[in-house]
Amino acid sequence: MINSVQGTVAPEKSGVSNPDETDVNSGKIGFSILIVDDEQGICSFLERALTKTYSQVEVATSAEQAENLRANNHFDLLIVDICLPGMNGVDWVKSVRETASPSDVVFMTGFADLDKAIDALRLGAADFILKPFRLEQMISTVRRCVENRRLRRENFVLRRRIDNFYSVEGMVGQSEAYQELCLIISRVAPSPSAVLIEGETGTGKELVANAIHKESGRSGPFVPVNCGAISSELIESELFGHVKGAFTGANQARDGLFSYAEGGTLFLDEIAEMPLAMQAKLLRALEERAIRPVGGEKEIQTDVRILAATNRNLESEKDAGQFRADLYYRLNVVTLTIPPLRERYEDVMPLAHYFSQLLARQLGMVEVPFDQEDYRALEAYHWPGNARELKNMIERCLLLGCFPRDILSQGDSRDGAGQGYPIAWSLEDVEKDHISKVLARHGGNKTRAAEALGVDRKTLTRKLQGWGEVTGSD
Repeated sequence: MINSVQGTVAPEKSGVSNPDETDVNSGKIGFSILIVDDEQGICSFLERALTKTYSQVEVATSAEQAENLRANNHFDLLIVDICLPGMNGVDWVKSVRETASPSDVVFMTGFADLDKAIDALRLGAADFILKPFRLEQMISTVRRCVENRRLRRENFVLRRRIDNFYSVEGMVGQSEAYQELCLIISRVAPSPSAVLIEGETGTGKELVANAIHKESGRSGPFVPVNCGAISSELIESELFGHVKGAFTGANQARDGLFSYAEGGTLFLDEIAEMPLAMQAKLLRALEERAIRPVGGEKEIQTDVRILAATNRNLESEKDAGQFRADLYYRLNVVTLTIPPLRERYEDVMPLAHYFSQLLARQLGMVEVPFDQEDYRALEAYHWPGNARELKNMIERCLLLGCFPRDILSQGDSRDGAGQGYPIAWSLEDVEKDHISKVLARHGGNKTRAAEALGVDRKTLTRKLQGWGEVTGSD
């Protein structure tokens, strides 16, 4: 235990290194620390202990000396005693925060001064440590600051990637499939042609339709309608409207959704659920660009762009006689197929961060930070409910205040991750299978796969050659 009066210390215990932060030349974690304490014994001890693990550790015995060091160096972490000769530690950190880029701060004190503790917390201190303290406590605090710094950097890079990738309003992703989808949206949006959007439930078909509408420049509204949620007896009236007395209960005339979407876009979701008789009337409306309200005698000209979506294979439905071939060909001018989330794992984390920001604002709550294990769980999960399931998961995280990793572990994992290997497999079989999957995940790029595996590229290449696997790029 470190004693603030006598400067005596307990036997030193080793810390841990973080391979993601390791300097390749020194073998130490690339992290700079400034220790500020007027007790030389504590400074010397902490310097010896932390220098074994971290790349730069400096000491100062006063705020003035610390300021001279800080003026010529950037420090990731400041470990500062509150009671210093001259300017105290809290006031010095306040002055630093006003003029320099932010560093994490850990305050030390030999006196349990509540007012000083409150001042320290207001300054955003990472920790407030009372003397005497154990070395393990300080090492644990420093380790936590290193991890938080790494997570902040990863989050920053991720968000920059989100901002810099080609995007359409309201859509988020960075995979090649997402980029191709955005490019097609930008090309088809300005035209009046019908677009058929296919994809599993929860992939964001309405989001894509809304993006097409926003990019189209049309002055009218975006009007979505779920064809499967309207009974076959009412769907014609819902779409085309009706005149007074057209049927029992029609006590007054009513406009349909085509009229509400005038000048804009009508999105027909779950189009495969539309009755065959109604499909024929919709086809006529599309070809004539006119509608006839139920019970009416005159056709009304319309300027409505039609977008349709389905989670079924509409071509198979057509071949089975469940969907009119002529309407299929009329809608199928351009088909956009949204791949499921399990096939574009690169979009999982950008979407997770986007949903976290969006829902935190909507719910008035603080975002929940993700650690490395959370990242792995999110990317390994199969996501049968696609982006909708991911959004619900993030909302649950915000409400619970933590990441419910146990829920993900109960479901299926992508590529069989988390399901284990056959007991009869040798260790080499397991290693070969795992490396093959990581290499496939990174498109055969050996450099990126080696980074993900935490090994040198030459080591990976040597193993592949030993197995007769020479495919892959540099």
